[in-house]
Amino acid sequence: MTHAELVAAGIEDPALQQSYRECRALNARHGKTFFLATRLLAPDQRPAVHALYGFARRADDILDDFDPALTVAERAARLARLATQFESVDTAGDAVLAAVRHTVERYRIPRDLFEAFLMSMRMDLSVTDYPDRSALDRYVYGSAEVIGLQLLPVLGTASAAAEAAPYAAALGKAFQLTNFLRDIDEDLARDRVYLPADELAAHGVDRELLSWCSGRGKADPRVRAALAAQHAETRAIYDYARAGIETLAPRSRPCVATAAVLYARILDRIEDRDFEVFGHRARVGTGERLRVGGAGVFKAWWARRKAQPVPAPALENLPTTATEE
Repeated sequence: MTHAELVAAGIEDPALQQSYRECRALNARHGKTFFLATRLLAPDQRPAVHALYGFARRADDILDDFDPALTVAERAARLARLATQFESVDTAGDAVLAAVRHTVERYRIPRDLFEAFLMSMRMDLSVTDYPDRSALDRYVYGSAEVIGLQLLPVLGTASAAAEAAPYAAALGKAFQLTNFLRDIDEDLARDRVYLPADELAAHGVDRELLSWCSGRGKADPRVRAALAAQHAETRAIYDYARAGIETLAPRSRPCVATAAVLYARILDRIEDRDFEVFGHRARVGTGERLRVGGAGVFKAWWARRKAQPVPAPALENLPTTATEE
């Protein structure tokens, strides 16, 4: 993160600047698609987005660390400590929390959104299956929809925030459901299934069959049919969410539109492989990311230029090697 970006965001304290830099490093290391999209934001918006990502990543790392020595009780204690530290006035010594607390205060992001997020993270400590769509939706609200709502004050809106909020939440949900389809293998390895059990059962699929497919690295026809239905549900949520991009501030639309396109391309890759999600992780290639991102760069530049003159972007600054979230 450049000094100019930090200053543009009103972040002048050296220690706080370093905190935001560390959050950006987390995003660059773990979020290939998301990190690329953040490059399309105005410089003053980027630090806050990196901070919010850093907080979510911190919780994910507590829950998804494959270290078998960590017990559920130890993970619960670490998550509780994170929640306590987040609420603490003194965040000295924790770069991520210092940056996210600053972001929350600057943009007046409601604290209940973070409480809902942490509640869903706590569910991951004990809930391994979801009996129906309603149960899964309760988890997804806290794990994904609130992320879209946290970002909304940073992105800005063209009208009342309440008009944009349902679309922001829906896009977060679409991203999460895409991850659930892509990461079935990984989630089974953590003893979790993030698909509604009753909807799977309608196609003759249960956890045992999913585990069998995972073990042999090949999907059963019943599983393919069940995943096709989940895929269609996710597509419909993307369609709804994209319709709300126009409710955002013009300078933020290229970023969000690009993120939506790139994440939806993961669904394309899953469909291209006939819903073969076992033994293979659906990915969007670097070339495709750069083509979509490159078009977004100029849309973002043009949107900001209409508001005030800005230098033309340099395509070589687009990231190409970050690890995918």
